[in-house]
Amino acid sequence: MREPVILEAVRTPFARRQGAFREERPDALLARVLTGLVERVGMAPEKIEDVINGTVTQAGEQGANVGRLAVMLAGFPVTVPAVTINRMCGSSQQAVHFASQAVAAGDISYAIGSGVESMTRA
Repeated sequence: MREPVILEAVRTPFARRQGAFREERPDALLARVLTGLVERVGMAPEKIEDVINGTVTQAGEQGANVGRLAVMLAGFPVTVPAVTINRMCGSSQQAVHFASQAVAAGDISYAIGSGVESMTRA
């Protein structure tokens, strides 16, 4: 079994409902984070073998596999898969666990565990 490691962490600031991010769609917000992550690590997006995203309120603009939409908006190749999961308040944490487990099992080498939630736009 391989030992997974976290290469980098990127996030946006917290903002209040109807606040700083009120005009930004959740998929676009996550896309900015994904782009920033691969830039900070210095990794080509095509090396990412899976993106697992956690979102609780999968409705409205967050209802159509927001993780996959964000990967496309970030300009990653269409060959990079993505999924959105829901484990209520632990959704993003579960996404990181699933990514870690896939690496530990030897199924993949590089994964992103992410999360996005917009109380304004859901």
